[in-house]
Amino acid sequence: MHDLFEQQEDADLESADSAAPLATRMRPRSLDEFVGQEHILAPGKLLRRAIEADRLPSVIFSGPPGSGKTTLARIIAEMTHAKFIRISGVESNVAEMRRVIAAAANRLRTSGQRTILFIDEIHHFNKAQQDILLPDVETGNLRLVGATTYNPFFYVNSALVSRSQVFRLEPLSVEQLEQLIDRALADKERGLGNYNVKIDKNARRHLAKLSDGDARKCLNALEIGVLTTPPVAGVGEPGPAINDRGYNVIHFTLAVAEESIQQKAVVYDRAGDAHYDTISAFIKSMRASDEKGAMYWLAKMLHAGEDFRFIARRIVIFASEDIGLADPEALPLAIATQHAVEFVGLPEARIPLAHATAYMCRSPKSREAYDALNAASEKIEAEQTKRVPERLKNKHFPVNPER
Repeated sequence: MHDLFEQQEDADLESADSAAPLATRMRPRSLDEFVGQEHILAPGKLLRRAIEADRLPSVIFSGPPGSGKTTLARIIAEMTHAKFIRISGVESNVAEMRRVIAAAANRLRTSGQRTILFIDEIHHFNKAQQDILLPDVETGNLRLVGATTYNPFFYVNSALVSRSQVFRLEPLSVEQLEQLIDRALADKERGLGNYNVKIDKNARRHLAKLSDGDARKCLNALEIGVLTTPPVAGVGEPGPAINDRGYNVIHFTLAVAEESIQQKAVVYDRAGDAHYDTISAFIKSMRASDEKGAMYWLAKMLHAGEDFRFIARRIVIFASEDIGLADPEALPLAIATQHAVEFVGLPEARIPLAHATAYMCRSPKSREAYDALNAASEKIEAEQTKRVPERLKNKHFPVNPER
């Protein structure tokens, strides 16, 4: 009975494909169609070999939105002829998980078909929910494919991680997103090939660049631009008429692209990898005296809502660690910046932060004091602790001869 309901669900999904967003309709159906992630999916790479040999264990995919985590899970299910079940870490509960696990065990026992349980946003599961999966992942009753935008080593139960292969997916490059745009415009079955679109090169590049590696955002912006732009006559190559006035081409210009994408979505998570990667880029840019680069990373953090106090603290540390004795005024200025941002708050706090950032970039650098402290610390850890020499001892109190 359960399988009958699942078959009806699959039929409903198929009938809804035509109404689905472009990014959903254009999901790759095989590894050959999949764009990006060559570091794990190129011929000869571990993940591809495991999929093609149907020897894939439970896996956890981590990566930014739109990098292909869900699509890859569906391809795995298709290639291995497994039943694909998708649940959400945000919406699912223990009762639903128990039903899915029981159905998977029954399916394997009665028909021999394996089940791939895809859990989107698996980091939202609490420890108890994740622990429910352990026995069936261990015995092979089901294969888990977890997806998360967070670092799974910090946000997923370590017992579950130890039973899974972890693969990191990267944002798609601009060139890869342009490839997806061209594919969607040419595909008459699932894409926009019946609309006779002429897209300008700068418009294509604009969509790809401002999507920040997110294929879903890129394709859905393309679709809304195509569907809302009136066709015009005499632009580009002749094509089939779209309406009774003979207009036959949708001209997708840079202006259309700018309206479609609206605002750049900054890929940034204050609690995840992007937080640490961006502050690292900010510090390394100041260290290299790259003022333009440091200002860019500062602007990205502020735009994404990073805590301005955190940025100010990092500047204080930098002033002492990296500039140090080369410019003793850097530390007082950094501390003054910290006080200033607390006093004025946002949005004005961005101004003293920019002031301090420029100063740190332009200052000479010296790690002499910091390196000397590290060298002394290494000696203390590696050698026997030295006694304080008599000449350096406190002589203000008389020595008790009875001691």
